[in-house]
Amino acid sequence: MSASHPARRMPAEWHRHDATWLAWPHHEPDWPGKFEPIPWVYAEIVRALARHERVEIVCQDAHVREDARAKLTAHGVHPDRYRLHVAKTDRVWVRDSGPIGVHRADGRVELLDFGFTAWAKYDNWAHDDELPAHVAGWTGLPRTVVPRHDGQGPLVLEGGGIEVNGAGRIMVTEEWLLSDVQVRNPGYGRADYEREFARWLGCDETIWLGEGCVGDDTHGHVDDIARFTDEGTVVLAVERDPADDENHRRSMDNLHRLQRVGGPRGPLRVVELPYPRAVDMDGTRLPASYANFYVANGVVLVPTFNDANDRVALNALAECFPSREIVGIHSVDLVWGLGALHCLSQQQPAPR
Repeated sequence: MSASHPARRMPAEWHRHDATWLAWPHHEPDWPGKFEPIPWVYAEIVRALARHERVEIVCQDAHVREDARAKLTAHGVHPDRYRLHVAKTDRVWVRDSGPIGVHRADGRVELLDFGFTAWAKYDNWAHDDELPAHVAGWTGLPRTVVPRHDGQGPLVLEGGGIEVNGAGRIMVTEEWLLSDVQVRNPGYGRADYEREFARWLGCDETIWLGEGCVGDDTHGHVDDIARFTDEGTVVLAVERDPADDENHRRSMDNLHRLQRVGGPRGPLRVVELPYPRAVDMDGTRLPASYANFYVANGVVLVPTFNDANDRVALNALAECFPSREIVGIHSVDLVWGLGALHCLSQQQPAPR
């Protein structure tokens, strides 16, 4: 297959979905001391999504399933718009633990099962690593376990670390894949990853950003800082205030990198998203970012933080997605779990 007609290609998030996958919250330590409101936030997320596409929800056990059903009923979500499945998970961040849906050359959907090791940070990940197999069983879609090209085990990648435009470009960060902290694939370098992105995701052009945002325990996922909104446009979280010296330095570096992108596909249009004011909890800086939005059929869900910049971010994304409804989801409590709307969701692409 040529680069323009790869054997597989990951569609952009704005391409049509068959469903959105979530995992109902159950692990209190992910939101220590603030777990109680989180299932209600999820119910609101499902309510917003269910008007536009089916929502598939993974529940830890029968008790969690009934809790999900009760809260969704209270929010007026029609039972025909979602399905509840029972399987054990360690955490709810299915963007990273769930399968990545790609199109084969014939347009059919294939689920890629990358290795998952809890961001090379936490010990409990075995249940999450089984999630792609469960999803394949529930959907009947073919699943492929992705190996490293050197045969040294599975290739470890997380969906929050990759951002594609559906036309051959992918954005990742050096902090995530090339630093010596939280190493996903020991021995891999820049060329190794670029080879894998071309083979498995149909991306023959890799845009390497520098670092992610402050407070991100994944060590540099791109979905907190930079997202494609069409094939040639990127929204970038930019901190213009030098007083926030770390996010300012990081975002200025990433802005300069994006402004230098050229090549056969041409330059990128860069739209700036502000950061909200710093969100701290018990002395911990949280990765609060408007870039952690989720694009579904007909709607874009955007995290909001009771901040004056909420309106700025919502308006900017409305201009980027003029044909979609823009819905803000209050995320001050949610981000205490060190993730937001994009982290907790994973799209199941429709066949091409």
